[in-house]
Amino acid sequence: MTLDNFATPLDVAALAFFFLTVGVYRFLLSRTFLERRSLVGAIQQQRVRWMLNMGRRENRMLDAILLGSLGQGNAFFASTSAIAVGGLAATMGSGERLQNILGGLPYVAPATPVVWEVKQLLIMGIAIYAFFKFAWAFRLSHYAAIMIGATPVPGEASSEECAAHAERTARLIGIAAEHSNGGIRSFYHAIAAIAWFFHPLLFMMATSWVILILARRDFFSRSLRLISGTSP
Repeated sequence: MTLDNFATPLDVAALAFFFLTVGVYRFLLSRTFLERRSLVGAIQQQRVRWMLNMGRRENRMLDAILLGSLGQGNAFFASTSAIAVGGLAATMGSGERLQNILGGLPYVAPATPVVWEVKQLLIMGIAIYAFFKFAWAFRLSHYAAIMIGATPVPGEASSEECAAHAERTARLIGIAAEHSNGGIRSFYHAIAAIAWFFHPLLFMMATSWVILILARRDFFSRSLRLISGTSP
């Protein structure tokens, strides 16, 4: 029994290209020398400034409200991911019917039932990954709220102690944002994975297109220049 009975070499190459491209991009983005030049690094500097300002205030109600609104966004995306997983699970086993529908479209590459199930499992796996990312980010936002509440009151602690606590809180919020960003990027990658239902070459093109969009927004966007203060 050959590989062609399960998947074509082009399908295997497209799937390998997807995982390699996504993995390399995430690895490079996690490197310190690149992260400092990215939108993630720029906004983390602003988080540190935010927490340092928070440490100098006695009333932290505004900070708690801002953090709560950020956490609610993670809860919304986590529930959306869970709904997507349920919807995809409902389509398992009906691949032949869906394939017949898509088969009527031009330029759609035929696929074996095994490949079709792998396509569905790929998107489901991405949705599950996004759920865990958003759920943990939501939980971390609770911990960050506790850290804000535990910030020493100015006058009752030294300025160095307040600043150290504020920086730890900023790093914790940054970790929550890191997981949230991972979940949001997963949605981008899921859009690229949908292209695999039509053709493996389209899948590779969509994967490259998504990576280019993410790279532009992370390293070359107007938002980055505004947040970092380099915009004219």
